Amino acid sequence: MLDLTRLRVLVAVAREGSVTAAAEALHYAQPSVSHHLAKLEAEAGVVLVRRAGRGIVLTDAGRLLAARAEEILGQVEAAQTELAAHAGLATGRVRLAAFPSALATLVPAAAALLAADHPGVELALSEAEPPEALTALRNAEVDAALIFDHDEPLPGDRRNTTVTRLVHEPMYVVTPEGARWEGPVTSLATFAAENWIAGCERCRTHLSALCARAGFAPRITFETDDYVAVQALVAAGLGVGVLPGLALRAHRHPGVRVDRLPEDRRCVSLAIYGRPPAALPVQAFAAALRAVADRTELSGP
Repeated sequence: MLDLTRLRVLVAVAREGSVTAAAEALHYAQPSVSHHLAKLEAEAGVVLVRRAGRGIVLTDAGRLLAARAEEILGQVEAAQTELAAHAGLATGRVRLAAFPSALATLVPAAAALLAADHPGVELALSEAEPPEALTALRNAEVDAALIFDHDEPLPGDRRNTTVTRLVHEPMYVVTPEGARWEGPVTSLATFAAENWIAGCERCRTHLSALCARAGFAPRITFETDDYVAVQALVAAGLGVGVLPGLALRAHRHPGVRVDRLPEDRRCVSLAIYGRPPAALPVQAFAAALRAVADRTELSGP
């Protein structure tokens, strides 16, 4: 009888074109892939792969079995999905990685909806910035990842990843309450002479690009990703910063002033590994998250 795990290995080799790429896609060690292929050949009783230079190619029998294996694995996944639907999502688990301000705003409301509609589905949460969350997703350490990106591409391997946009966050410049400038802020050039507070490398890169468009380079004197700390430092008169709407919704220091940057925003998305449809528990959480995002008002902090 053919082993399903070994069939998955054969399909991965056929898709990726090499043992090395298949091992990476499956998160296996390369010797493990070779071992599964050898065992599958013994089970099938025919040669499935042959060496070609430094790599391997599928034989005619290998290509035939790989095509059939895709059908078999698809049928097995469909059967599992149908059984889970029949059970009415009585049980299940969703492991989510999310950045801090999403964990403080969108996620709790979505978790409450999920618990109300599917009390048997467990939600496990971990904090991670988008690049790390995508890595965890790729390594099968989580089932879904909440990420954000600006106009520039988000680093990380996005192959076989389904990304659904949820909400666009406005961005705000955060300054001390009662600061000397008057009227609405129309350009970051107003703060060219100020000290700046910035976060991770990606956030600093984005801030630098914003300031460059305004004609100056920011003098960054404090570095922190903690949006509570950023506001406390600003309120103490130690600098100014830029924060997204969700961070200000999660926490608003009474000693800061916020002005929306009219031409800047970031997009919050849900990333799930693999092609749709996702596992039913993940689908249920994604639906709850979309419902929360749709009703989240981000026109003001």
